[in-house]
Amino acid sequence: MKIGVIDYGMGNLFSVEQALKKLDAEVIVTSDKAQLQAVDALVLPGVGAFPDAMKRLEETDLIDFIQTTKKPLLGICLGMQLLFEESDEVTQTKGLGIFTGRIKRFEGVSRIPHMGWNNLELQQTPNWLNVQSLPEARHVYFVHSFYASDMNVEELVAYADYENIQVPGIVSEENFTGMQFHPEKSGQFGVHLLTAWAKGVMDTVC
Repeated sequence: MKIGVIDYGMGNLFSVEQALKKLDAEVIVTSDKAQLQAVDALVLPGVGAFPDAMKRLEETDLIDFIQTTKKPLLGICLGMQLLFEESDEVTQTKGLGIFTGRIKRFEGVSRIPHMGWNNLELQQTPNWLNVQSLPEARHVYFVHSFYASDMNVEELVAYADYENIQVPGIVSEENFTGMQFHPEKSGQFGVHLLTAWAKGVMDTVC
């Protein structure tokens, strides 16, 4: 299996690349659309501010490519947020529009960012996730000050409770999946989720 990590200058590329290599996948990190078109699946990582990320995607001419791809695509952290319609971060900014909803800052909580380990509550099961194989402890590692809101509940796979807010943790729609947490930093359960997603990719390819 060949996975393309989309490099637009705003992702923790090394840790994502190393985690994917543990899945026995061939990994390429690039912004070249021809190379990305030749892989089996795509990963959109992201660290930083939403407006800056959208600007970088525009500068690298990747917006239309991502919006129209039929390949399985996994957005991680900011990469997941970019898949929504818009964000209130810094200024109102249009997103990629794959998922319904907007990204807004946490309000009414004791600490921002939402940082550390939190438990995922499963809402529904996408076709790549085998419920029977899931461990009882489903803790993952979050680091974020903004979260997805006003979203379509049919696109919500799992959430985490952060004080009075249900934070979307995994979202899924057709060939697109998003994880707000960092699976590459989430221990064995993170590896489990990445492996399940990659296996789902292979089942689709084969």
